[in-house]
This record gives sequence, C-alpha cells and structure tokens, in this order.
Amino acid sequence: MAHAIWRGSWATKVRIVSGLILMVYLTLHILNLAAILISPTAFDAFQAARLWVIRSDPGTVVIIGAMLSHMILSLGKVVVARTLRMPLTDWVQISLGLLIPIMLVDHLIYTRAAHEMLGVTTMFGYVNRLIWGTADGWGQAALMIIAWVHGAIGLHMWLRLTAWWRAWVPWLIGVAVTLPILALVGFVTFARTIDGLLSNSQAEQVAHAAWNWPDAAGFAALATASTNMTYAVWAILGIAITAFLARRIIAAIARPIRIHYVDGPSVRAPRGQTILETSRTSAVAHTALCGGRGRCTTCRVIVEDGLDNLPAPSEAEARSLAAVGAPPNARLACQVRPTQSVRVFRVFDRDGKQSRAHASQGKEAQLAVLFLDMRGFTARTDGQLPYDVVHLLNRFFDEIVPPINAAGGTVDKYMGDGLMAVFETDGAEASAKAAIKAVQGIGAAMHAFNDKLAGEGSAPVAIGIGVHLGNVVLGEIGAAGQAPRTLIGDTVNIASRLESETKARGAQALISIDVIQAAGLTAPEDAFVSLNLRGREAPLATVPLMDAADISVFKIGQPRMV
Repeated sequence: MAHAIWRGSWATKVRIVSGLILMVYLTLHILNLAAILISPTAFDAFQAARLWVIRSDPGTVVIIGAMLSHMILSLGKVVVARTLRMPLTDWVQISLGLLIPIMLVDHLIYTRAAHEMLGVTTMFGYVNRLIWGTADGWGQAALMIIAWVHGAIGLHMWLRLTAWWRAWVPWLIGVAVTLPILALVGFVTFARTIDGLLSNSQAEQVAHAAWNWPDAAGFAALATASTNMTYAVWAILGIAITAFLARRIIAAIARPIRIHYVDGPSVRAPRGQTILETSRTSAVAHTALCGGRGRCTTCRVIVEDGLDNLPAPSEAEARSLAAVGAPPNARLACQVRPTQSVRVFRVFDRDGKQSRAHASQGKEAQLAVLFLDMRGFTARTDGQLPYDVVHLLNRFFDEIVPPINAAGGTVDKYMGDGLMAVFETDGAEASAKAAIKAVQGIGAAMHAFNDKLAGEGSAPVAIGIGVHLGNVVLGEIGAAGQAPRTLIGDTVNIASRLESETKARGAQALISIDVIQAAGLTAPEDAFVSLNLRGREAPLATVPLMDAADISVFKIGQPRMV
C-alpha cells in the first residue's frame, strides 16, 4: 500500500513531482551561489555541472515541463476552489506562488533566452554585472526568497504526514534559513568582486567580449521578449481569476443546499462546493491535516443521510478510504461535492482526536478474537531489574505480533505479559481463517524464540492462546479525548476464558468450534473437548492444540457438533 504522501489524484501526484523537480532546480541555484564562499574554483565547478544538467536537452524538457505543469495544475486548483477562506499557510503559499511566474520572467529572458537568442555566455559574472546596484538585483533576491519559502511550505505540507519529518523539522528549519542566507552573502561577495575587477574600461571590454555582452539591439530584443512574456503570464492569471469569479457567480445564482453537521450547525452551501470548503466558509471546525489535498483522511466524514445522492468517489479517494478501513458511508470532505443536502458526521475533532459518542464510532460485527498470555511470567521475572523485564517482554512481543499482523489481525491492547488481537476482515469466514493462520504463525515463532533463549542459556517461554468467534461491538470506550477504540461483548470474555483454560488442559492453544465452523474446517470427533466456561450456560466444544504450530488436525469440511 502506498504511503499517504503519495495518495491523491493524478493531478495531485503530478503537482507533487513537478514541485519536487523545481525545488531541486532552485536548490542547485542556491548552492551554486553559496559555493563562491568556498572558493572561485568551487563556484565555477558547480556552475559548469549545473548548466551541463539544466541546459541539456533532457534537462530542458524536464524543467520546462515541470514549470508548465506545476503552474497550470496549481492555477487549476485555485480555479475550482469555491471559497477563498483557507488556513493562513495556504494563503501565503498561494500568494507567493502567483508572484513567482511574474517575477521569473526577466530572469528567464536575460539568462536562458539571452543564451539561446544571442549566444550570451550567461555565467554568473554576467548576471552579477547586469543587475548589481539596480532595482532588478533586489527583485531577483526577493524572487529567490519567495520561491524558496513557497517550496519550503509545499514540502512541509506534503511531508508532515510522515513521522521522520516531524522529528527532523527543527533541524530542517535551520537548513531552510541558512541556505538562502549563504546564497545572498555569496551573491553580494561575488558581485562586489566583479564590480571591483571591472572598474576600468579596459577590463570591462575584455569581460564583455568573453560574455558576448548584448549590444543595444540585443537588449532591445530581450526587452521586447520580456514584455511579451509578461503579458502572456498576466493573461493566464487573468483567465484563471475570471474563471474563478465566473464559478462563484454561477454558484451564487444556483439554489443552495444544506450541509447538516452532527453535533454541529446546519449551514447553507453552494451546489458543487466540497464539504471541507463549506466548513471553512461557515467557520465550522474541520480537521484537514494535508490541507484539503486528498493525501490524508483526517477530513473524512460519515454520511448519515444523502449518501445515495453523492457522486461516486474517485479512484484516488476510494484508495485513501480503503487504506484506513473506512466504512462504506465514509467520504473525504475535501473531495466530495454534494449537489443535494446531506447530513454528515466529522470523524476527527479540530485537535485531531477522533470524535466520540456517535453510532459511526461503534459497530457490531462477527469476528474472531484471540487472547494470548505468557505462562509463569511472575516467577520468571522475580528478582530481575525492571529494565530486564521490559527487555524480555519487548523481545517476546517482537516475535509473536508479526504473525498476527501477517494473518490480517491487529493487536487491540497489550495487558502486561499478554495481548488481545482481533481479526477485522470482510465476513466471519475470513476472520476465522485469519485467526487460525495467526495461531499457527505464533506457534512457529515461539519455536524460533525458544531456540534463541536456549542458545543464551535461558529457560523456554510457555504461552496460552484462546480463540473464539462471535458478535462483538467495536467502539470508543472512555472519557472524551481519551477513548481508545476497542471491542466488547461475550465473545471477548469467552476468548479470554479459553486462554485461561489452556493451562489446566496442558495445551498451547484452545480454538472454539465457532472458529472452526466459520473457517469451513473439521476435526476428528475425539479431538474435541467440551468445556463449561464461567458465564456461559451451554458447554463449548473446543479443539486443544498441544503445539500451536501444528494445525494438521483440521481438515476442510464441516465439524461434527459435540
């Protein structure tokens, strides 16, 4: 399954990739400027390598393609937006992004275009001489900072979904601030050096000849190209603004719908506006960690009424919802655009915690539940240091949890030297089969773990496993803001008592007939043991496994009731 940062529509992914290419392009420029602080030789070497890459045919195609696709898709995202109300970070990034193409025109014309049109050798000395001491110099310095801040915000909004990025943010902020400062210092240092070297007319003539400095006609041609390109950029921006305003006018004319929020207000909304945009325009608190870009699912809602009237989720939205196991009536608020009134429940509060006290957070399902406990833990760890006890438990869980996960199960909770796992799959059959597979995997893992302990001169670890299948209720249990998702019901209690019973039976695992039947398996009649469990009126038929790794007792077919 792809990481959350790569979720989203094709347009989102192209915008991410093109943005990364442009960020690399900008970073190379900044490092090139900073290299002059090392030595002129380092600067020249970096400059030659950079130009060899970006001015090659493949490099040119990639960079121009990235610039055009990033600008067009970013403008398209602004055009389809139904509201200008958004977080400050988005406002800053969009505003800076609109400034970049306007300010970039002169840089492109007087460097790359000058090279292609007039054969100018646009090494950095040429650029320094051209803009040093002019308003254009300040403008290019501002362009570098604006583009860098725009890219840094984009990177942060993209990668903040990852744990490693959050851990490294303090250090990365330092890098993000230091690099442009070094580049500006390098620019000023080199510009002053060039200005001093060319202080006499003879040296200036030699440099101009080396650079193939444009004559008056050449500069006139560059000025004309700059003007035309600037008009083209403004025309594109004007078209985008006009399209945005036209959509706003059409939306205002159309009869509005209503978005009813569970535990919240009921607000009017234009048809076709996303639920997240409605939340923002109506000042309704709505979590959206990725900024409404469809790369996470924190804005998701449960549609209680009006689901049938919503457009089907896109492939990207469906993948994101499937990745978190969302129910069929869940949708991403940043992606779905209602055309009729709907009633929705916001899964997450503004602080990112999952909302509570709602039917969508509690559901009934027929699932297999597994309890596991380490035998003799208290006696084994008596007199040991706390750190040694923790080390043993972590090693133990490192061995037994992967087989549970591999079978499709999840650990619901750890209980000292034991755990409870649930196999939340589609249907009782799949859940039962997953539980049996997990039991076998745990048994094999315990063989390997005990072999390691024997090699260390330690006693082997014994375990007890109880598995039962039945109706459970999954939901949040606890105080507001501190209510973890868990499961309750008689099925949980029976699985726990089966685990306790393994000690008396001398078995490593006890599997109930409900699990065996649901999995479509059978076992010899003499393999079953009837147990009277506390809290259960009728005896429960179970199959004890002396070695959990050996499930050969089970065959395909329906078991006989005992």
